Amino acid sequence: MSSSLAQVPLFLAPMSGVSDLPFRLLAKECGADFTITEFTSSAALSRDVARSWLRLESDDRETPFIPQIFGGDKGEMVKTVELLQGSADIIDLNFGCPAPKVARTCAGAALMGEPDELVGIVEACMAVSDIPITAKLRLGTGVGANNVVEICERLATTGIMRLCIHGRTLRQGYSGNADWDTIAKVVESVEIPVVANGDVTDAKSAAKCLEATGAAGLMIGRGAIGQPTVFSSIKDGLGWKCSPPPWQIKSQEAWENTTTTSQDFISRAWCWNRYVELSEETTGLQPKWLTRHAVAFTKGLPGAREARKAMMMSNRSPESFAQAVTDFLAE
Repeated sequence: MSSSLAQVPLFLAPMSGVSDLPFRLLAKECGADFTITEFTSSAALSRDVARSWLRLESDDRETPFIPQIFGGDKGEMVKTVELLQGSADIIDLNFGCPAPKVARTCAGAALMGEPDELVGIVEACMAVSDIPITAKLRLGTGVGANNVVEICERLATTGIMRLCIHGRTLRQGYSGNADWDTIAKVVESVEIPVVANGDVTDAKSAAKCLEATGAAGLMIGRGAIGQPTVFSSIKDGLGWKCSPPPWQIKSQEAWENTTTTSQDFISRAWCWNRYVELSEETTGLQPKWLTRHAVAFTKGLPGAREARKAMMMSNRSPESFAQAVTDFLAE
């Protein structure tokens, strides 16, 4: 399909257990314009927990570098913003995570139920930051009327650079359909850029979301898991300016003369092999990350279930496990 829609930036959503550094770099090579780290606890970062700081590793190829932090304690959020001044290009504040363990501490999307506290955190973080700050929110908690429009109107007066709205409530989690109409109301009510998030999985849904919301950008989360090619396919499908995908360049003749299923294998094989290369160049091969991404990269392919069973049953080294996935995709 082609579209007359103006080109807008595409964001890889911050996803726990997914948006590790190698995957973010891969998403950039697949057409993502912006990537954001996994959401990370300000409580842990402000107390210098090494494991949490590892989630905020970056690379010169990730520009701009945008760490996302969450927390319900204003002091811890402010301290973390101060600690990130020397490394981050932009800092994103998470008021959208619906995970129960986060909501129980009155952080993430639970703060949508405490609008004064949420706005106060943003104001306090803005006061100590020399770099731009953005925020991600949900529509509300799901108890009573949604309040995202009112909160965003208040945030727009703080000097915040950009807002991203996931079109569901805290109570919804990831169920039901994203409410793009309410995102449109936010877009109409503020003069700063608003990014739409929720149910964008391909060029068709991207076009519908932009037409419905008038958003200044699109954030893609679950649609990119295992298929970071979604960024390139959206740009190509909407006729936007983009470089030819590297998996097509590498296998041009095979790509043009094969089936859709084979094309799926070719693109996923390229992405998996590149993910492994980027891991080796940056964080090293991390067994948990490899396993998660191996499941995602092979999901839905013919023979994938049996192949995954064989991979998981063997006590392979990270290197041999990565090679097993490569061999399956190459077949």
